[in-house]
Amino acid sequence: MAATDEQGLRERREAIVLEHIAAENRHDVEATIATFERPSYEVNGERLEGEAAVRELLQGLMDGFPDFHAEVGRLRHADDAVFGEARITGTHNGEFNGIPPTGKPVEIPMAAIFEFEDDHLLCEKVYYDVAKILIQVGILPEPTPA
Repeated sequence: MAATDEQGLRERREAIVLEHIAAENRHDVEATIATFERPSYEVNGERLEGEAAVRELLQGLMDGFPDFHAEVGRLRHADDAVFGEARITGTHNGEFNGIPPTGKPVEIPMAAIFEFEDDHLLCEKVYYDVAKILIQVGILPEPTPA
């Protein structure tokens, strides 16, 4: 692939990733789903396939954290993916994964791998520290220094 073709592909992929994140930040579930060729998330190793599963995941996140926001950090490109760093913030003002609202804020780092085939987004793989969220919402105790 010529350098200009590769640069163009990277630019198209990055635009898709940024639109995907912007849709999440607007809490626009349908627009987020529309960025995928076939909607698919993998969250800490658990795969969710199809529109219904992705819609349920996103709606649950947005219901649990009505002010959910992802602040994009650095993006890096690979042959078949875009890697992203982000800082996630929100307030636990709704039920999330069976946990009643605590009204407590969360702020966690996360990493995501956006898998592509050409310029078609196939899957977003998300990795974050679940314990950190549970500590911040008050479900788990703060760790004590050894």
